[in-house]
Amino acid sequence: MAVAGSNSQGGAPGTLYVVATPIGNLDDITARALRILGEVALVAAEDTRHSSRLMQHFGIRTPLVACHDHNEREQGGQILARLQAGDDVALVSDAGTPLISDPGFHLVRQVRAAGVRVVPVPGACAVIAALSAAGLPSDRFIFEGFLPAKTTARRTRLEHIKEESRTLIFYEAPHRLLETLHDMAAIFGDARQAVLARELTKTFETLKGAPLAELCDWVAADANQQRGECVVLVAGWQPPEGEEALSAEALRVLDLLRAEMPVKRAAALAAEITGGRKNLLYQAALERQAED
Repeated sequence: MAVAGSNSQGGAPGTLYVVATPIGNLDDITARALRILGEVALVAAEDTRHSSRLMQHFGIRTPLVACHDHNEREQGGQILARLQAGDDVALVSDAGTPLISDPGFHLVRQVRAAGVRVVPVPGACAVIAALSAAGLPSDRFIFEGFLPAKTTARRTRLEHIKEESRTLIFYEAPHRLLETLHDMAAIFGDARQAVLARELTKTFETLKGAPLAELCDWVAADANQQRGECVVLVAGWQPPEGEEALSAEALRVLDLLRAEMPVKRAAALAAEITGGRKNLLYQAALERQAED
């Protein structure tokens, strides 16, 4: 098995290791991650001050270089040069798995495009940790990362995904948490089930599940819940039963077709395209026609 470090033979490029680090509890680092960090020639870190504390804790003296959002493209060329010279390099973020709402994408893409080997060293990831303990469906999910900071843009994004059937996972800054939960309740509905996973693996770890309206009240009543690292998980949309069982997309398609053909044909075709119930679409078409 190849040993990470500097390639003494020359000619063959090194390897970029994408190394996951703990999100809180330092015991969560893997034995492989410790070995790689100790053997590579260089560690590219999101914040060298943060990562140096981790390295010191484990007695690792590998040199560090900053690689973050503001210098990643520029630094990538220098890191690639080291790799092409035969040095192995480890990429780490401040916590968790690099590239997951953290820097590293541009570097990894640049390195792969140059034909240099990229190897994942898996470990902690707040998204997966939260999902594993949330009690929400985990067979299919989507990760939305951080929502827009501005209210209008955030609500627009939430509107876009409000009928997504998979479990939704978000990161959120603590100072925006309550505002975001209120927006979710307004757009997804007060009764939609959600889970707040906060400070995972740390001393004040919290996992609270409740309907969105109740979760809003709970967070508003306890300022401590508006601190630290936050993951918000929301149950996927479930189509209502009975007369309300038409999605916004089905109605949008119906309206487009109504403008081009008779009501009955528009309803039938909309049912074929969207999977909606033809009789409900026909009834909706008649009602919309009467309103025109």
